[in-house]
Amino acid sequence: MNEAVLTTAEKRVLTQVSRSLTNREIALSLAISPATVKRHLENILRKLGMRNRVEAAIFHLSMATRCASNDAWRKWHKYRRNGPIGR
Repeated sequence: MNEAVLTTAEKRVLTQVSRSLTNREIALSLAISPATVKRHLENILRKLGMRNRVEAAIFHLSMATRCASNDAWRKWHKYRRNGPIGR
């Protein structure tokens, strides 16, 4: 499974989980109830086939790092190919 199957709300919760926030802190930051956070987290774990929030956080952080490094590589490669002026 991949992160694309998550709803927007689940992605928001997963982002907060990866910042080491508790369910209560996530609920306050997203203006939802702790029960809703718990339900989103249960859905995230089920959809991604993970056992706990730590696995989900590690997955999210590794995906974010992978995407960021791919973007940086693309920018560097384009710069190198076209030069600083963009020939």
